Amino acid sequence: MKSFINKCFIALALSCLLVSCTKNFQEVNTDPNRPVTVNPGVILGQMQYRIVNTTIGAARNFTHELMQVDAPVSSNSDGVHRYVITPGGIWTSVYNNLTDIEDIITLSDNLGEKNYKAIALVYKCWAYSILTDVYGDIPYSEAIKATKGNFLPKFDSQKDIYTQIFKDLVTANDLFDDTKGLTYGGDLVYNSSTTASATARNVGIQRWKKFCNTLRLRLLLRVSKHQAEIDVNSQLTTILADAVKYPVFASNADDGIFRYPNVNPYFNPYYTARQLDWRNQNYYTKFFINKMNTDNDPRRPIWAIPVTVGGVPVYQGIESGYPTTTTYVIGANSSYTDALKTSSYLGVMMTYAEEEFIKAELALKGFTTGKTPKQHYEAGITASIVQWGATVPANYFTQPSVLYDATASADAQLQQIMLQKYYAYFFVDYQAWFEKRRTGYPVLPRGSGIPVENQFPFRIPYPTYLQSLNPSNYAAAVVAMGGTDDSKAKVWWDK
Repeated sequence: MKSFINKCFIALALSCLLVSCTKNFQEVNTDPNRPVTVNPGVILGQMQYRIVNTTIGAARNFTHELMQVDAPVSSNSDGVHRYVITPGGIWTSVYNNLTDIEDIITLSDNLGEKNYKAIALVYKCWAYSILTDVYGDIPYSEAIKATKGNFLPKFDSQKDIYTQIFKDLVTANDLFDDTKGLTYGGDLVYNSSTTASATARNVGIQRWKKFCNTLRLRLLLRVSKHQAEIDVNSQLTTILADAVKYPVFASNADDGIFRYPNVNPYFNPYYTARQLDWRNQNYYTKFFINKMNTDNDPRRPIWAIPVTVGGVPVYQGIESGYPTTTTYVIGANSSYTDALKTSSYLGVMMTYAEEEFIKAELALKGFTTGKTPKQHYEAGITASIVQWGATVPANYFTQPSVLYDATASADAQLQQIMLQKYYAYFFVDYQAWFEKRRTGYPVLPRGSGIPVENQFPFRIPYPTYLQSLNPSNYAAAVVAMGGTDDSKAKVWWDK
């Protein structure tokens, strides 16, 4: 009997325990800090952070070495500075971010949030323009469709990609509404979540609209060899003639920079980099630093560390493309300042300085920009110096090495513009490389250690895994690109 009573007691206790465990189970086990539903604001800021980390990483790890901003301390085989380009690049990381961008577009459509959609379209155009300029033909119209069962996307031609990019940028421009903010916040570039009214417009949205049209200027100039196919001149004239409908960057306040707050989780990606990895393995080249020395460039102490030579602090660089037997002594040449590791301003996407150099070239080609090429040239240099927190010295533009020669040939003037644009592209993804391919400038000295057969690259080969994961479409793309998947093949706008 006693055993029976004990069993009943245990059963009753277990029953009460089960009731108490299941009561309000969902409420108790719901994380109040985790969103129940996803909105575009939840995705936007994280995507902005990740994608700019990818692009400035590309600048540091590829463009700076290829374009003779820096060179490795030692290199006993191959190397980008010797024009040996391995497959891969930023393919995977950018496509991963494009998945988030497409999600923002879908969510924005469902919620009727036009400003979110416009921002996402701008990011989409910016990201795809970088991808296609790096590789050539890439998956576009069928990309990011795995959830719909398409795991083998076709590669679109660069011409078709650019054609759609220009259409999307026009769409984005027309969608932006500066009488409204971003309902769900999330914008870490222009803080466009602020409220707006008929009398107080949303400045962040206005700046996104400027970013949109400045990007369009960049890309129209990029494909200007193919005026007959894209109608470049008409589009350029339309933008330049209507600053109200198609505003572009007008000051450094409009700079498209992800300003790292350096609080968790949005730290400058180099924040904790060891000195060994950050500046002991690479030095600025003679080509890069000697020009800054000649000009007494005020950006020099912000970007470079001086070294002591004969008891005097100097900025000193090394050769690029040097022989494999050469090794430079650690600490004997100038490298990146430690301040850049934690800089809030390193996340550069597109700037007012670039926009002024674009207009300088357009004015040189006869477009009506409101200023002379010389005025745009000086405005571009000024904007870049200000962007990095420095001040333009007195008489800076009258120095022989900086003075703009408006009497020189058009090609000589273009060379002056492009050299200064090159410096303004410090830490800006692959743009200096793209512009070198488009114009031939700046003229880079060829290192004595570069094998004769190595040529300056026109693209990065596709990631090798595509040969097994998407073989048929990969093979078709290679044929369309000229028959070989290497760095010698030119993309459509470069032919």
